Amino acid sequence: MIQKDIKPTTGPIGGRIAFVQARWHHDMTSQARSGFAAELADRGFSADRVDYFEVPGAFEIPLMAQRLAAGPDYAAIVATAFVVDGGIYRHDFVASAVIDGLMRVQLDSGVPVLSVVLTPHHFHGTDEHIGFFRAHMEGKGREAAHACLEVLDLEEKLAA
Repeated sequence: MIQKDIKPTTGPIGGRIAFVQARWHHDMTSQARSGFAAELADRGFSADRVDYFEVPGAFEIPLMAQRLAAGPDYAAIVATAFVVDGGIYRHDFVASAVIDGLMRVQLDSGVPVLSVVLTPHHFHGTDEHIGFFRAHMEGKGREAAHACLEVLDLEEKLAA
């Protein structure tokens, strides 16, 4: 459940947020981005304080996050990808590598990194599955925005 009592915060380092989106399964990752942006707007967080970056796929996200975290511009980074079993590679290994990479970036840099990298089990390209997961990604984007603002609020309190 999303709490509505978290107030927008300026956060440390100017309070800018980087949102990194995989282009692979763009129809799904765009839903997370839309939900994220909508939730921030609902909470009064200015859209001009979010920068969006696209990378080819999930595997490229940790490096982009690392580069963004190395600079002074971002108080938080949010990443989204949709990793499914395409029958060619082990999608669970790819998802694990991405999540591990994002955690490493977060711990090494001290910049909070939030994940909307989803790996559904038994995803099928049917209208029913596509509809379900588009709605799910939108909801997860909203949840990530809520978590991001909460983390920025905690960071601001720790810095005080």
